[in-house]
Amino acid sequence: MSDTRASKLFLIILLTLIPSMAFAHTAGGAAGLSGGFASGFMHPVLGWDHVAAMVAVGLWGAFLGQPAVWVLPVAFPVIMAFGGMLGVLGVQIPMVESGIAASSIVLGLLIAFAVRAPLAVSLAVVGAFAIFHGHAHGTELPEAANPIAFSIGFVIATGLLHLVGIVIGLLASVPMGRPAIRAGGALVAAVGFGFLFGVV
Repeated sequence: MSDTRASKLFLIILLTLIPSMAFAHTAGGAAGLSGGFASGFMHPVLGWDHVAAMVAVGLWGAFLGQPAVWVLPVAFPVIMAFGGMLGVLGVQIPMVESGIAASSIVLGLLIAFAVRAPLAVSLAVVGAFAIFHGHAHGTELPEAANPIAFSIGFVIATGLLHLVGIVIGLLASVPMGRPAIRAGGALVAAVGFGFLFGVV
């Protein structure tokens, strides 16, 4: 892949993300939609905090290579659905919002510093953060929503965001691709710090 084609691909991906990121993460964003699949699908996409972390999962998986490139993006939505169920059932998890912010910080730094963790360790890290993200979705479930349809929607949206991260990770195969990816990781971490301290 030439530098020009890689740059165009990267630009297209960024442009597709900007409209969804502009809404930021508000409870009203998803709740205003029909209370089922559409609401669940849009909920992860309407929040910068979720978008940053979920793209980072795919990006880190792509950086780690096989089999992490597929294991992490598959495991995250599955574990996130479990966390969502806990939220729907009213099971309390402390510091959920801080955990979501921490997911962007940690995953971003792992990418920025090119950390190659073993699969079991990377799976544990991703799985722990998936619980926080899922719990947030579950507790913000609109009262009129169908929990199953909502869950299916947010799992599919999460998978697509992971796919965006994987596609961006393909830049690693072009000159200057790895430094660009690591810089992207630093940006994700910075966004996480912004959430943590209420700047973003």
